[in-house]
Amino acid sequence: MRKQDIKNPKGAGINWNTTIFLVIFHLGAIAGLFTFSWSGLIVALALWWVSGSLGIGIGFHRLLTHRGFKTPKFVEYFLTFCGTLAMQGGPIYWITTHRLHHKFTDEPGDPHSPRDGAYWSHMGWMVTGTAQQYDEETQRRYAPDLMNDRIHAFMNKVWWVPIVISGFVLLAFGGWSMLLWCVFLRVTAQLHFTWLVNSATHMWGSRRYETHDDSTNNWWVALLTFGEGWHNNHHAHPRAARHGVAWYEVDTNWWTIRTMQTLGLAKSIKLIKAPKRQVVARPAATEFKEAAAMG
Repeated sequence: MRKQDIKNPKGAGINWNTTIFLVIFHLGAIAGLFTFSWSGLIVALALWWVSGSLGIGIGFHRLLTHRGFKTPKFVEYFLTFCGTLAMQGGPIYWITTHRLHHKFTDEPGDPHSPRDGAYWSHMGWMVTGTAQQYDEETQRRYAPDLMNDRIHAFMNKVWWVPIVISGFVLLAFGGWSMLLWCVFLRVTAQLHFTWLVNSATHMWGSRRYETHDDSTNNWWVALLTFGEGWHNNHHAHPRAARHGVAWYEVDTNWWTIRTMQTLGLAKSIKLIKAPKRQVVARPAATEFKEAAAMG
């Protein structure tokens, strides 16, 4: 793994492994459009929810990155497993990237700020930027809680194995249509949905809170990401497990967390205490250190 300068993420050159992966998956996604089946669509939608909502939104983001709530370890590991099915890198890589984003939001050091260009914030940072490839020193600095957890450390090394195994299973039972829809098309679309949080919600939308960054609330990104598009709310109160503040701000991930709480699987839930008050977000450096300490 190549060491990269987090203060100058554009100085990395082309990440060939990541670029080749993206090209292959985009071609597979296009091929999938010509092999439609209702069974493939239904399974793809189910995996989209499992990997995108349970895995990325609830697991990687609200639980592991910000520690917005607590859950038994077996549930935490299950949510992490779900996150690997999104093919967005290992949990430690993902969490390190996002904590860096909060520390340097829209400033030098932010891995994917639109101030460096819309394309850069959407996917350019994956092609010629950090691409979540951080040396061990950086990972230990920004994700010590996960680095010190043997299960998370192991899943970070083999994060690509679950998607490979699921791909063979889908191919065996559903044929090429199932593989193309449930792996290539689903993963590619989901990557773009997640990248829209990095790009679109720092360029277009409304602002409830006067934060020190360009974060906005974007309803259509929220719909595509199960509630992650209420990004201005999130940047104002990073630790809050609920991102949709108003009744009309659909936050599917929050509904799932509330269901987990009812079932006794979530506790110590952090919430926005003053949803109607215009505030300035406190320094994110403090926030991510506290979150790491809670892990």
